Order: sequence, then C-alpha cells, then structure tokens
Amino acid sequence: MEVEDENCEKRFIGFDFSTQQIKAVVINEDLKVVAEASVHFDSMLPEYRTHGGVNISGNVVTAPTIMWVKGLDMLLDKLRVAGVEFSKVKGLSGAGQQHGSVYWRIGAQKILEELQPERFLHDQLASAFSLLDSPIWMDSSTTEQCLQLEEYLGGPETLTALTGSRAYERFTVNQIKKISIEKKEVYSNTDRISLVSSFAASLFVGKIVDIDWSDGSGMNLLNLTNKSWVPQILNFVGDDLEAKLGTVMSTDSIVGTVSSYMQERYGFPEDCLVGAFTGDNPSSLAGLGIRKGDLGYSLGTSDTVFACVDEPNPQLTGHIFTNPIHTSAYMAMLCYKNGSLTRERVRNEFADGDWIKFDQLLESTPRGNFGNIGVYYDNPEIIPAGVQGDFRYNKSDEAVKKFISPELEIRALVEGQILAKRVHAEKMGFRLGESGRVLVTGGASANKAILQVIADVFNSNVYSLPDVNSAALGGAYRALHLFKGGTAKISYDEVVSKLEDEVTLAAQPNKDAATIYNKDLLSRFNKIEESVLKSTVL
Repeated sequence: MEVEDENCEKRFIGFDFSTQQIKAVVINEDLKVVAEASVHFDSMLPEYRTHGGVNISGNVVTAPTIMWVKGLDMLLDKLRVAGVEFSKVKGLSGAGQQHGSVYWRIGAQKILEELQPERFLHDQLASAFSLLDSPIWMDSSTTEQCLQLEEYLGGPETLTALTGSRAYERFTVNQIKKISIEKKEVYSNTDRISLVSSFAASLFVGKIVDIDWSDGSGMNLLNLTNKSWVPQILNFVGDDLEAKLGTVMSTDSIVGTVSSYMQERYGFPEDCLVGAFTGDNPSSLAGLGIRKGDLGYSLGTSDTVFACVDEPNPQLTGHIFTNPIHTSAYMAMLCYKNGSLTRERVRNEFADGDWIKFDQLLESTPRGNFGNIGVYYDNPEIIPAGVQGDFRYNKSDEAVKKFISPELEIRALVEGQILAKRVHAEKMGFRLGESGRVLVTGGASANKAILQVIADVFNSNVYSLPDVNSAALGGAYRALHLFKGGTAKISYDEVVSKLEDEVTLAAQPNKDAATIYNKDLLSRFNKIEESVLKSTVL
C-alpha cells in the first residue's frame, strides 16, 4: 500500500522499461518513496516466452514490443491496487533500456490519438507496429553495418569524435540500417522510429514524441557538439530516416500532458506533465545524484559505470553522452553486456544456485585471489568487443581450463568484472577525485560481498541509496524538477539536495587494497584482456 503522508500531497512517478521488467517508483515532494511496483516479464507475462526479458536467436536478440505495452497495463493496475491515487500525480517521466528501437507503422499516430479508455492499451496497440520484435541492446548481429558506417565516415576515430562512440552492434542506427536492407517492406511501412524511452513517453501523452539528447547519444547518430542528427549518417542509412526519427530535443523537455485515455482510465489530472523519458543509464545518473568526481556503478543485467564530465573526451573504448541533468556537460560511460546473468550462471555452477553460499565463498578467498584472474563472457562482450567464453589464468599468466576450487572461480569472476571497469575508466581519463565516491545501484548492489570487492579494487568508499531502482527514481526526480520550473527556475542539484541525507556508506576499502590492486593486478588484467581479444577476435 502507498505510504500515507498528509504533508506532501503531490506525487511524482518514475518508470523504468528495463530488460527484465518494467518498474515504477512513486515519490512525494520530499523525495520519499511512497509506493513501488514492478512487472517481471518472464514470470508475469509467460505468453511471450522470453528468457531474461528477451528472445535470443544466435547473435540476434529482440523483445516483443507489445509485451512492454501489456507490462504497462499491468503495472498501472498494480499501482492502483497498491493505493496510489493518480489524481495526486503532478508529473511523470522515466527511462527505457538504451539502444532498443520501436517501429511504428503508418497509421499508428491515429491509433494513439483514438485510444478508448474502457480497453487495455495492449489490445488497441497490437497492430501499431511494423516490426513486432524490437532489437535491443544485447543484439550483436550488425557487425557488417558497423564496419560500413566507420568506413563511410572515414574511420572509427571520425565517428567517435562526432558522436561520442565508435560503431557498436547494439547502437540504433546500425540496427536501423540492417532493417532497411534485410526487411525493406518493414522499413517502408514504418512511419516513425522511437527508442524504448521515447516509445514509453508516447504511451502516456497519446502521440509519438521525439527522442531526447541523452538517449539519442547512444545511437551513433547524434552530433555531440550541436546536438542534432549528423547529416552524413542519415545519408548512410538511406531514405527518409530523418522524417522517421523526427527532431531531437533536450532531455529536460516537457513533452506534453497525460492523454485523455490516461485521465479517463486511471484518473490522472489533466495538467499532469510528462517529461521526456531518457535512457536507463542517463536516468540512473540522475537518480543517484552523481556529483563531479563521483563514479556511478550499476550492477544489473548489464553492468555500467558512468560519471559527469565537463568536456567530452571520446575514446574508441567507452561512450560520451549528453548529460541528462546538466545540459552543457557530458556523461562518460562504459557498458558491459555480461553482468548479473553471468554472475547468476557462475553462482549456479559453483555455489549450488545459492547467493548466501556464493558470498561465503567470495569472502573466504583473499583479495587478489592468489594471483588467479578470470574473465567470463556468456554473450559477445562490448568491451572487449565480440569476445565470448570463459578465460582463466594462474598467477604466472598461464591459461588454465579451470581453477582448483569453487571459491577461486567466484573470486575470479567478481574481481575480473570489477578490474575491467577500473582499467577502462582510467583509459578514458577518469579517476576518482579525493572527495569522490562510488555510488552503486541495480539489483546486485544489495550484495555486500560484491560491494566490498568494488571498494577494494577502486580503493574508494562505496555508497548506496535506500532504493536501488535508480533509473526509475531518476525519472521521478526529473519530473519533480520540471514541475518546479526546470533549470530556468531551479537547478536539478537543488531539487535533489535532500538525497545526501539518504546516502549510506556500504563498504570501505581494506588497508592493503591499494597495494594489491593498484599496479600489478591492474597491469596484468589489462594484458590478459588484450591477449584474449587478439586470440579470439583477430
């Protein structure tokens, strides 16, 4: 049930259309969470036969677009049953898994405009999409299109300087290019193309809305300097792409108010504003209240690390996005495909599927793992690109098939994942400031044993917030900021200043952490990763 608070009547909702579920967090003006709900795709929508929220066929990874719509139907009903009074909601915003794309067929706009409040959304939108299965961030089937794009622009360095990233298989423009070639009829029947974020916002306002700067930065298409689509890349994809995408807008935009459908079916007030939805990673930065010098670390289906930076410094590894809360600044980010699902696989194999046993084995092994290093890639990884498989090395950097005990495997997995983040963050020029913190979020951030390894590897204090749903919280906080007038009247930092009272110290580095990790292990890991890349990809 919603937590009652007589002093704060106004409500703000943040949504997160993530890989495995759709979530909502309801806050009041004091940033207190008063209600939460979620819909898990695999277990609650079994008719779509997803595993981890997706369908995998070789390197092709998709999700049924209509599943996300039905998930929203169920989520809004769950919020209502939980006692949320939608009439008190003054603003909403949210996030979508980055890089996923949605293809609206010709005529979809009219369907959105004529939604009937007595019927579910998913019933009415079943015929609204020209492509039924949306490509998502786990897809790695566009290698050919990536190579073509980089060659077309004159090399990966040129593309990186323009857009903040070299060509990546999951990035949206490469997915669109593939569809335009392999599914020409689908492309020609597509009126508009949305990201998952702008698609989600469209469901609330009853019209197809434009893509925001921050999520648009993850498309290999947005010019970081002038924040508009790059004409050469539009030409690379082909006919009418700009018309299909629409214009791109600031992440702190109000895209409209809730539709008459949302008003009549759920009781939202007619003046409830809808802020631009953005990508889940930029939204997590907003939800954690990241300051300059801090590092955000999200432990989810994908693992990501991110930070605020004043000037873009694009590298061939990693990404630079437009900052979602400080529009003149930027966001540096690293993304890893093999996160929680890989940890779960190793847990199942070496700890009998038991997280308690997993933690005990992790904690029973000394920092540095006797010099043993492992890297585990269930799916083709993003960094290093394309690598798949398990790779284990002993203290002499000799490849071994398996370690001699389960605890060595588990320590190797966790340390390897975290060492990778530090190595590549430093390659991008980011180092924690003296007063900097590591702020953690995502489902696995509740695991104290893993947080201790993060503290040791980064040699920094690790902090957490009471609610791990940072992407949804970022949407709620941004909605509150817009309700208060946006940047023109008050800074985002002022709106979320009360978050400092909620931050909790979760782990501190051990005294010997710097000695163990700073030089030898970081250097060895870097060489091992380069060796694995050469031996498996080149």
